[in-house]
Amino acid sequence: MATKLQSLWSPEQIAGWLKCAYPDEENNQVSHETIYRSLYIQARGVLKKELLQHLRRTRVMRRSRHHTQKSDDRRKIRDAVSISERPATAEDRAVPGHWEGDLLCGNRSSQIATLVERQTRYLMLVKVASKDAEAFANALIKNARKLPQELYKSLTWDRGTEMAGHKSFTMATDIQVYFCDPRSPWQRGTNENTNGLLRQYFPKGIDVSTYSQAKLNAIARKLNERPRKTLNYATPAERFHQSVASIG
Repeated sequence: MATKLQSLWSPEQIAGWLKCAYPDEENNQVSHETIYRSLYIQARGVLKKELLQHLRRTRVMRRSRHHTQKSDDRRKIRDAVSISERPATAEDRAVPGHWEGDLLCGNRSSQIATLVERQTRYLMLVKVASKDAEAFANALIKNARKLPQELYKSLTWDRGTEMAGHKSFTMATDIQVYFCDPRSPWQRGTNENTNGLLRQYFPKGIDVSTYSQAKLNAIARKLNERPRKTLNYATPAERFHQSVASIG
């Protein structure tokens, strides 16, 4: 249990994983309430302090400024295709390959792109040198070419102007970009939920430009290896690798 907490698993994830790993061994199962109780009541001294530090934090790095700015110019993306035109297979998560994306901004105008696959909840983090539309599109193009076309069919984004180069991205990758309605973050709920998990790694005010792509990959891997309740306590990595194998 201590090892999983140190890997930033929540007590609920630990409890769910134990049930899946030891379905016929009740002695190896424990409820998340028991885990919390043991941390706050039974643990002592340095160990208690260390383990409590690994519980979920509540503060997150600030979101990109277009989430709060009200200027109409922020919502005008030329030739934007509305989320209402997204295919039904993306809407109901029937098949993998449909992604949601967002921009997380840190201190000193630093930023990273977060990409989450809707069916498997698999996360990719992309180092972005600039919010300039051309540079941003190039960073996403480079990342997209790492995946087979079958697993990257569409990308849903909000109205941030960093995605003004969406047409060049689509031309280079054959991946259609769909745009949410203005000020409607719930239309990218999978990405929003994952961004909440990232608060453990990117606290408010941090300069994310100091993170290499290798470091971002390591953080994404840690999240992808956590079991998710919505996946019946399978991990995003397990589900995504199953998708990769199915097209092999």
